[in-house]
Amino acid sequence: VQLQASGGGLVQPGGSLRLSCSASGDIPRANIMGWYRQAPGKQRELVATISRTGILNYLESVRGRFTISRLNAEATVYLQMNSLKPEDTAAYYCKFTARGIDQWGQGTQVTVSS
Repeated sequence: VQLQASGGGLVQPGGSLRLSCSASGDIPRANIMGWYRQAPGKQRELVATISRTGILNYLESVRGRFTISRLNAEATVYLQMNSLKPEDTAAYYCKFTARGIDQWGQGTQVTVSS
């Protein structure tokens, strides 16, 4: 499976961004797609995940501000990020999990600054 992520950028506090990640190749039917982030000097952390059947999981600090969704037909996952804060600044990574194997996309930088 190959992952292609896009949508990062520079935004002011309170602004919005939408990340997307598309999977291609041999895609197992049962899978979980999600977003993780890593800020400089910090460990990578889970932001949000969604299973193919719609089971959701969110980092508590983004709950209510971020929304993860997916289009199964296109094997694409989205992360709508609203009310962004400077502490959301990080490299965001898409992850695809199936058959016990994790695969990562390239990071996309999100910078929240005035």
